[in-house]
Amino acid sequence: MTQDDLLTRAHAWLAEDPDPETRDELAALLEGGATDELAARFSGTLQFGTAGLRGELGAGPQRMNRSVVIRAAAGLAAYLRAQGQEGGLVVIGYDARYKSADFARDTAAVMTGAGLRAALLPRPLPTPVLAFAIRHLGAVAGVEVTASHNPPRDNGYKVYLGDGSQIVPPADAEIAAEIAAIRSLHDVPRPDGGWETLGDEVLGAYLERTDAVLTPGSPRTARTVYTALHGVGKDVLTAAFARHGFPPPALVAAQAEPDPAFPTVAFPNPEEPGAMDLAFEAARAVDPDLVIANDPDADRCAVAVPDAAAEGGWRMLRGDEVGALLAAHLVAKGATGVFAESIVSSSLLGRIAEAAGVGYEETLTGFKWIARVEGLRYGYEEALGYCVDPGGVRDKDGITAALLVTELASVLKERGRTLSDLLDDLAVEHGLHATDQLSVRVEDLGIITAAMAALRERPPVSLAGLTVVSAEDLAKGTEALPPTDGLRYHLEGAYRARVIVRPSGTEPKLKCYLEVVVPVASADGLVPARAKAAELLASVKRDLSAAAGL
Repeated sequence: MTQDDLLTRAHAWLAEDPDPETRDELAALLEGGATDELAARFSGTLQFGTAGLRGELGAGPQRMNRSVVIRAAAGLAAYLRAQGQEGGLVVIGYDARYKSADFARDTAAVMTGAGLRAALLPRPLPTPVLAFAIRHLGAVAGVEVTASHNPPRDNGYKVYLGDGSQIVPPADAEIAAEIAAIRSLHDVPRPDGGWETLGDEVLGAYLERTDAVLTPGSPRTARTVYTALHGVGKDVLTAAFARHGFPPPALVAAQAEPDPAFPTVAFPNPEEPGAMDLAFEAARAVDPDLVIANDPDADRCAVAVPDAAAEGGWRMLRGDEVGALLAAHLVAKGATGVFAESIVSSSLLGRIAEAAGVGYEETLTGFKWIARVEGLRYGYEEALGYCVDPGGVRDKDGITAALLVTELASVLKERGRTLSDLLDDLAVEHGLHATDQLSVRVEDLGIITAAMAALRERPPVSLAGLTVVSAEDLAKGTEALPPTDGLRYHLEGAYRARVIVRPSGTEPKLKCYLEVVVPVASADGLVPARAKAAELLASVKRDLSAAAGL
């Protein structure tokens, strides 16, 4: 793009931008001759895919702003009309991030102007409430305005269809084509009213549905510390706990209320270093049975347990550990149906399902795939996402997951046992399945492209002294999986291991998911097995980094 083209495009964008904030921002960039910054914002468009949209707030087509959202909403509306859904209901939810309420209202206006019916949730609420509302209200689609656990300056736009699941191909490409066909915002009707703002009835129905997660008469004695990480989970989670007779969670006060600045955390993600520090500080003061955290839109659930060997006395459980605990709990309850997980999650779930005689299925990464498994009873993903009531919410749900794990902790507490004890039992029964992740955040996406190319051109023949017995390029698809940009290695030798490498779908990261399986003959073998697993994971991580040129 020449400089003249760049300036022409920027001025055209400025002329139709409906938001005074981004208009002023863009005008200042033009006035200041900020050519590099303008090029970064106008060198392309934020791409709509199976994760919807997600990006940094700001002016221009490469940022999240009202202009981009109006185009996305208009493209979705055109897609729905083309599918014969004219007059259908679209439910719109939003979190408490900067601009979320504006983006939600713009979406409602666009849907109304396009001849669809629109209903806004009454205030910022957890994403699973929106996923529930779609099915509960018989909507043809739903939109959630959220960037989940991304940095404060980001926002996003997540689209669901009428089954309550996130979009998958080819719907994403078809919606993207409709977005691309919009020439000017002046062509998009946006009335000042005509949509409905829902009351608390939908939230009440969601809370009533949480009854299905728990066993009537089960113990409800486990005490918790809870942090919402400045997100929207607190009111709904505490209402659910009260409804079901659990002790009120001790709240991390500094993080309890929604705050789009996320002032106490560098990244509002429970998995990030330091994010749980205030929760652990609170736990040391009140000595609960477990610590629970939601991410900012409360579709994920993190769990920590007392551990004398851990720094500060508390240890975050990995998503794979919580996934296995919830599976074991559901098996003990007599759950039937299919247990599903994404390919990057621990293979332990397959062992648990096989031993219990229930169905098991692997999917591509993301709940958009897990939620579509036929006969799904339980699904999870290692990134702290759990679907424990697919009949109510066909997506990950940090509220119902928190209820179920607290019920499990209560059941174990009545028997004088803990979540850690149950993890030990699973390791002895099925082998110690230890997982870790090598995650590389980049400024230059070319680093990710180069690493994937290096691994495709020169696949490793061994990692950590284990032989690579199969190297799959998932971009070619498999018998069970559609194509995706990823690589999978199975390793054998003295121990079994598995490695999956893929670019993140929502962040500028290359993610490598590692798993080793160490047999455990008895409880006495757990300590040396954990030491061996840690040694192997460190070696795999080192060797994989070298192979990828990282």
